[in-house]
Amino acid sequence: MKIAIAQLNYIIGDFKGNLANIKRAVNRASSEGADLVLFSELSICGYPPLDLLERKEFISKSMDSIQTLAGSIDPETGVLIGAPEYNPESRGKLLFNSVFFLLGGEIRQVFRKTLLPTYDIFDENRYFEPNKEFKILEFRGKKLAITICEDLWDEQPFESEFSRSRLYNSSPLDELMKFKPDGIINLAASPFSHRKMEVKQAIFTGKAARYSLPLIYCNQAGAQTELIFEGGSMAINSKGEVVNRLSFFCEDFDLVELEDLAVSNTDTSTGKIPDRMGMIHGALVLGVRDYFGKMGFKSATLGLSGGIDSALTLVLASEALGPENMHVLLLPSQYSSDHSINDSVQLTENLGVPYDIIPIKDLFNQFRTSLQSLFKNLQEDITEENIQARIRGTLLMALSNKFGNILLNTSNKSETAVGYGTLYGDMSGGLSVLGDVYKTDVYDLARYLNRKGELIPENIITKPPSAELRPDQKDSDSLPPYDLLDHILEAYIEKQQSPAKMEESGFDSKLIHRIIKMVDRNEYKRYQTPPILRISSKAFGVGRRLPLVARY
Repeated sequence: MKIAIAQLNYIIGDFKGNLANIKRAVNRASSEGADLVLFSELSICGYPPLDLLERKEFISKSMDSIQTLAGSIDPETGVLIGAPEYNPESRGKLLFNSVFFLLGGEIRQVFRKTLLPTYDIFDENRYFEPNKEFKILEFRGKKLAITICEDLWDEQPFESEFSRSRLYNSSPLDELMKFKPDGIINLAASPFSHRKMEVKQAIFTGKAARYSLPLIYCNQAGAQTELIFEGGSMAINSKGEVVNRLSFFCEDFDLVELEDLAVSNTDTSTGKIPDRMGMIHGALVLGVRDYFGKMGFKSATLGLSGGIDSALTLVLASEALGPENMHVLLLPSQYSSDHSINDSVQLTENLGVPYDIIPIKDLFNQFRTSLQSLFKNLQEDITEENIQARIRGTLLMALSNKFGNILLNTSNKSETAVGYGTLYGDMSGGLSVLGDVYKTDVYDLARYLNRKGELIPENIITKPPSAELRPDQKDSDSLPPYDLLDHILEAYIEKQQSPAKMEESGFDSKLIHRIIKMVDRNEYKRYQTPPILRISSKAFGVGRRLPLVARY
């Protein structure tokens, strides 16, 4: 059996555009002799549709699109495609997360998702009823076990300090094995996480090896607001070896012979995952490009400070949108060093990005004068530092409003975590590019981007980080060294470890509690930040829900 993997990039709710893209893939597959074409989870409507699933018209359009697709493709080509389906029962959730098998102009069979993830960014129990009836697809003399994304993740561990157990108490594949299938199909919408790539691949290779069956995994590509889907669809042989892998971070198409997946793979490079910095780079570029493209935005701006965060953001955005669609501002104050200005100018020239320099010294002094009678003779402090940041934010938003250049936020995850930023100042923006990238990874990513030649001036990478909001200011005046800070932040945020657990790892108790206090008391700031491109297993935003008012 010849199976086509159609790894596509969808727009949520764009039924006309998604359907056209799907039809093109089916036509290509038919012309190349495919028996069956695979598309990803909820592909007809785009994933994740969130509360659009609560709108009757949205579900009706999904079903109309399925019927239209069934009647407009080669009647000899089978199609497996994801879409929401009404639950015909009077009890339970209104919908199933389903996969439709189309053949001969009709819906021949429907398969439903069993394991509904409800953790981190996922909330599928909010919308869907879990499947309880298992069946197999019999087609062209083969029996195929059809699974939807999480249905293969039944052994995913649920970890905490007080327990360690499997997240799910059932295994869809164990049920499907009773039908003695010839292969496993998994249609997914699995988002990118830079430290989970090996784990994700091991899920699929492990299942294939355990059941001694070939496994074909079709994942979606593209970004949906903060979520990024890397694609990377795979065909895995019955020994658990990756035989074919589709591209990362873009649409792709491939044909595989099911029978060929019983043969050992001698090409070990097929299963090798690219280096972590390369994957982060690809994810962030895709995230920016799709956010702008799917929203209908064309151009962007940011404040170029001479620091590494804004420099890295500019390089990524220029690659995503084209340097001709960037217009940046250099906004030096009396505290800005000459090398910060010169480094920034050099960077823009390296990239071919237009820029303007608007000194803010006079504006800052006007604020001081206007506030003098109110502040009287109080000593200058963080108030005046925040005023500078907000002046910059106002000027950048003025450029955004006047010319439609969307402001990109340049704060990194370390700063965002501990509140080292100014609301309505440097925390402003329509999209946060680095908000899920720790400072240590910011440096590594800058080095990665410079691997073939200097894009980011070396001085930007090597100089001590500083907000330059007061004389001789350094980040180290307010924060621990970033390599130490980031280890504690990752333990607290991604791994959700307690202070006692972190102390067991050798971290200083006073430092742990100081950092945790900074993270917790700045939740209100993060509540007001722009969408953050998610590249980790626990990003700030929809996947991390904590109360603003709490005493814990």
